[in-house]
Amino acid sequence: MSVAGLLIGTSTKMNLTSSEAERYLGTLRQLVEDVVDCDLFVLPPFTSIWVAREQLAGSNVAWGAQDVHPDEAGAHTGDVSAAMLADLGCRYVEVGHAERRRDYGESDALIAAKTKAVLRHRMIPILCVGEPTEGDSEAAVRFVLRQLGGSLAGISGADRSRLVVAYEPVWAIGAGARPAHPDRVAAVHAGIHAWLRSPDGGGAGARVIYGGSVDPSTAGTLLARAGVDGLFVGRAALDPAHFAAIARAGQEHARLGPIGSRMAS
Repeated sequence: MSVAGLLIGTSTKMNLTSSEAERYLGTLRQLVEDVVDCDLFVLPPFTSIWVAREQLAGSNVAWGAQDVHPDEAGAHTGDVSAAMLADLGCRYVEVGHAERRRDYGESDALIAAKTKAVLRHRMIPILCVGEPTEGDSEAAVRFVLRQLGGSLAGISGADRSRLVVAYEPVWAIGAGARPAHPDRVAAVHAGIHAWLRSPDGGGAGARVIYGGSVDPSTAGTLLARAGVDGLFVGRAALDPAHFAAIARAGQEHARLGPIGSRMAS
C-alpha cells in the first residue's frame, strides 16, 4: 500500500466546551482552507464531535475521537463505541495515548481490541506509542516495538497499513516538557518503519507521525527528517493560529516531493 501525504493534526484533550469548540473550529477552518497538500485533522472531546461535524463538513479538515470502547454495544456506562463515532462522520480515532495507559491502566491487549473496533468501522486508528523516560535511541526503539507488537496482535498486515502510528515519548508530553531531539525522532521513526515493513510488522506501509511538545518553531525541523510522516500537536494547537502555522510547515515540506521519497530506509 502506498501511504498518503503528510498528516498534521491535534487532540484538544479535555479542553474546549462545545461553544468554545464552535468558535475554535470556525476560525481554524478559515485559517487552513488553502492548505491542500497535506491531511489535517482535529480530535475534540466526545461532547464536541457533533460540533466538529457541523463546522468542518466539506472542509479540508477531518475530525475524530480521542478514545473508543472495544465492544460494539452493551452495558458500558459512559463509554462510546466505534459505531457511534462512525455515525458522527469520524475519520480518525486515537488509541493508546500515554495518559490513558497511565490513568486507566490500559494494556496493549485492550489497545489492540480498540484498534480492531476502529478498523471494523472503516476509520483510521492513531495508535500512540512512546517510552516513559529519556534514555538512548536504541532503548526507545526496543520499547516502542514491544508496544507495537502487543497493540497490533491479531491485526493483519493489510489492516496495519491503514493505521497511523504516533510516536509520542512520554517524557516529551505535557506543560514544561521539551520535544525529543530531531535526530532521536528520526532514529525511532526509522526503527518503526523498518519493523512495520518486516514480516513481524506485516509488511505494513503505515504513516508514522511525531507528537510531543510540537510548536511552530520546531515543526519544520521535525518534518525535514526522513521517516517523519506528520505531526500530532498538543497544547500549541489550542491556538488556531499556531495550528495553522504548523499546517503550513507541513504543506511546505509536502511540496518537496512524494512522501515515499522521505521515508526512512
